Amino acid sequence: MANFVICILPIILFFATLATCQNIFTYSRATFYGSPEGSGTPSGACGYGDFGRDMYGGDVSAVSRLYRNGSGCGACYQVRCRYPQLCNDKGVRVVVTDYGEGDNTDFILSARGFVKLAHPNMAAHLKAYGTIGRLSTEEYGCRISCQYPGNNLIFRVTENSRYPDHLALVILNQPGKKDITAVELWQEDHKEWRGMRRSYGAVWDMVNPPKGPMNMRLQVSGDDGAQKWVQLTSVFPKVWKAGVSYDSAIQLT
Repeated sequence: MANFVICILPIILFFATLATCQNIFTYSRATFYGSPEGSGTPSGACGYGDFGRDMYGGDVSAVSRLYRNGSGCGACYQVRCRYPQLCNDKGVRVVVTDYGEGDNTDFILSARGFVKLAHPNMAAHLKAYGTIGRLSTEEYGCRISCQYPGNNLIFRVTENSRYPDHLALVILNQPGKKDITAVELWQEDHKEWRGMRRSYGAVWDMVNPPKGPMNMRLQVSGDDGAQKWVQLTSVFPKVWKAGVSYDSAIQLT
């Protein structure tokens, strides 16, 4: 869970039901991480580890209700501040890497991402106003497609996995606006798919996983609620190792 400074901003959030951000809105608030270097945290609730510090160039965010029991991990949002004296029109694109809440906040941005809301040379002013809680502004955020050009979907075996008895993995470079809602591995000797458990965040695990090179399928859900299965062949080698990342050779669409 994120540790953050007291920096509360009243905001308006727009959650897109179609392709735009003008459909549904609600009033909310925002704050930012107190990390001195301005990046995210390696101990975020999504389970990205050190990757969570620098995803999207360090423009990351903790969320509360958008966390959605972990299925919101890896989702990207456009956040803008509508206080023209301090904030630019572009805003910042952030990816969800953590869970955090406090005083009805929806976004807890990394400091690096937060300052990108400001006009040039106004970042310190924006942070100072927020720190004392006097900033009266409107921000909004909408879900956008995550973009990792040239990067395939990556499966990282977590360090607490134990070959061959316990496999835990985290999914990286999740593009688009889709949630991964289920992960299954093919059990060749039983001729059936076995579901992995969502341990927490973006981490999935299984006790006594299938032996040999593993085939996998992902259940992907879009904004419209439609679901589909994406099948992957030989995602892991016969002998997989904890702490190693495996390239899927595909870019999820």
